[in-house]
Amino acid sequence: MSKQALMFLFERDLEQLTKEISAYSEESALWVIDGDIRNSGGNLCLHICGNLQHFVGKMLGNSDYVRQREQEFSDKDVPTTTLVALIETTKKVVLETIDSLSAEDMKKKEPVEFYKKDMDVEQFLIHLFGHMSYHLGQINYHRRLLNN
Repeated sequence: MSKQALMFLFERDLEQLTKEISAYSEESALWVIDGDIRNSGGNLCLHICGNLQHFVGKMLGNSDYVRQREQEFSDKDVPTTTLVALIETTKKVVLETIDSLSAEDMKKKEPVEFYKKDMDVEQFLIHLFGHMSYHLGQINYHRRLLNN
C-alpha cells in the first residue's frame, strides 16, 4: 500500500472520528457506559488518539509524546471541543509522520511485536489503521444507541 493511500485512509477516518464525536446529541452522552458497554465514545476517542500519537508520532516520528494509556480510559467529561482539537493534533502528527517516511523506512522491521508476529512499518501502519477503524465503529454504534 502506498504512503498516499495510507495518508488518505487515516485522514478520512480521523475526520470521521470528529464527525462522530460531534454528532452526539448531548455532550454527556459521550461518557455513558452501561452494563456490558465498558468503554464510552469519549474514552475510545482518547484511546484512538493516544494510540496513534504513541505508535505513529513517537515510535515512527520520534515526537516527544508521552502516552498515558490508563488515562485514555479513566478520564471523563472531557469537552467535545477538546476532543476535536486532540483529533486534529493526532491527524497532523499521523499525516506528517507517514509523509516523512521513505520507501526504505516502510520496509524496515517495526520495533514492536504484536500477536507474536514481526511486521514491517507498512504492515504496522495497516494494523494501526484497522485498530482505529474498529474503535471508530464502536463509537458510531455507541452514539446511535444513545441518540434515540
